[in-house]
Amino acid sequence: MHTFIGQMYPLCRSITGAGFRETLSMVIRHIPVKIHEVPTGTPVFDWTVPKEWNIRDAYVKDSSGRRIIDFRESNLHVVSYSVPVSTTLSLTELKEHLFSIPEHPDWIPYRTSYYQENWGFCLSHHDLMKMKEDRYEVCIDSSLESGHLTYGEYFLPGEEESEILLSCHACHPSLCNDNLSSVALITFLAKHLSTRPRRYSYRILFIPGTIGSITWLCLNETKVHRIKHGLVAACTGDPGKTTYKKSRQGDAEIDRAVAHV
Repeated sequence: MHTFIGQMYPLCRSITGAGFRETLSMVIRHIPVKIHEVPTGTPVFDWTVPKEWNIRDAYVKDSSGRRIIDFRESNLHVVSYSVPVSTTLSLTELKEHLFSIPEHPDWIPYRTSYYQENWGFCLSHHDLMKMKEDRYEVCIDSSLESGHLTYGEYFLPGEEESEILLSCHACHPSLCNDNLSSVALITFLAKHLSTRPRRYSYRILFIPGTIGSITWLCLNETKVHRIKHGLVAACTGDPGKTTYKKSRQGDAEIDRAVAHV
């Protein structure tokens, strides 16, 4: 699992785009996931499938031509879903698009702008404080255009038609705990389940956060009545104790089962 996470880690994932598809192609090496492509503009309840975002490069250069912020060093440096940019700005102008965490000066924040067209860069607060008055060349070589929202689905039939739904969001870039840990966990759990006798059927989803769940539900309403229990795996790679959010009922069969784990 650790090796699998290491293979996925460098990819620049988002809620749509090539990075998400490439991640699913790695999952397919372990389990036969079916890939679904939902076109931009598709209405899903009161949401709409967004434009597809892809990025090739991004940087901020000082007047000497040195890259002081470089997407190639960390994909966290670019606000996810940043629109294309090619301009020259003063430090004051540029700072309106720079994000850091003063309380954790060595960290690079993870920020997104999925549903509002904008752009920005993230950097450590230490590096932000080192920036001097200058003219900065700013480039984000990205595209935001009609395409598709992609998700992966793997179904394991059991003795009963009733289903257990297992899902994880697979849209974050180079972040191990949130949520590559869970992508790996669900992949290898599904692989194990495929070798075992099963009372219940299992439906496993690899989806982009929020919009992926909404999209799947909207397109699969006829299957919902078969779902007996559902679990979402998130941030399963830290050293802390397992956290479980009970069902609304509070004493459902799944709640009682987890109490004995």
